[in-house]
Amino acid sequence: MPMNRRHLLASATAGLALPWSLPAAAHTWPARPIRLVSPYGAGGSNDILTRVLGDVLSRRLGQSVVVENKAGAGTRIANDHVAKSAPDGYTLLHAAAPIAIGEALYKDLPYDVHKSFAAIGSTAIAPLFLVVNAQAPYKTLAEFIQHAKASPKGATFGSPGAGSAPHLTAELLLRAAGAKGIVVQYRGDAPAYTELLAGRIDATLTAISTAVPHIQAGKLRVLGVANEERTPLYPDAPTLREQGLPTVVGYGWYGMLAPAATPSEVVTRLHTELKAALADAEVRRKAEAAGLQLRGGTPAEFSAFISSETRKWAQIIQAAQITAE
Repeated sequence: MPMNRRHLLASATAGLALPWSLPAAAHTWPARPIRLVSPYGAGGSNDILTRVLGDVLSRRLGQSVVVENKAGAGTRIANDHVAKSAPDGYTLLHAAAPIAIGEALYKDLPYDVHKSFAAIGSTAIAPLFLVVNAQAPYKTLAEFIQHAKASPKGATFGSPGAGSAPHLTAELLLRAAGAKGIVVQYRGDAPAYTELLAGRIDATLTAISTAVPHIQAGKLRVLGVANEERTPLYPDAPTLREQGLPTVVGYGWYGMLAPAATPSEVVTRLHTELKAALADAEVRRKAEAAGLQLRGGTPAEFSAFISSETRKWAQIIQAAQITAE
């Protein structure tokens, strides 16, 4: 066979083999440790649940699942790292709600939330409870809204940061109620609580795990929860929907993503094992202790949810003219 013909045949064969390389690897996956990236620092609810799920997945997959914390930039550092990782199932992201908010807040994101990732499944939500100072005259959501409409300055909310889930949900609440108000930005929950307990702001939307000590001490009152349905974390709290604000649903959330083009066999296996992990009673106990409500679902459902969240919060960001800090 002439050299040039042999060379062409070899090139053609190599070209045909290339598309099969990832699926072939999928059959032996996982053959080495898996990195599960948390977009937050150690100790927070995302990190806690990431480690709990990592332990269960490690046992079920027969390989170590190593948690890596890549905090900062509103989760964009972790998101970008995983988006640019090899799509082989060995680098995963335990994504958080800001990934769906960033598109409307930041220009020139180095990744596309809709195209750079493959959805594996939702893991949990962090319900947001509307809490007020227990000494305030309003004892129901209706009375709180009436106060906001009657006050010249409207209602003042405390928020742990611009573009956060509590910030956007407060803006959504004000618009749905037809009330005036302002959302004051603080650096985290602690200073917002200080102001609320001192009576210098009217309300905040917060995780129940943070609020419970103050509720038990008689210093704060819960007016409702911004969930679709009541949450087992605090079942006595009525939803804002059942109190006359059907469109006010907002919470923090987490879910697992892989880089786009990860083999479908790997995504399917990951989803199967994640579903089993979320059904584990010990996982549920630890999640609820961290103020989280477990929530599963298929990859398609999680992908659709992210798209829905992106559209929903983009409208609020535009209407409220919110800019990133």
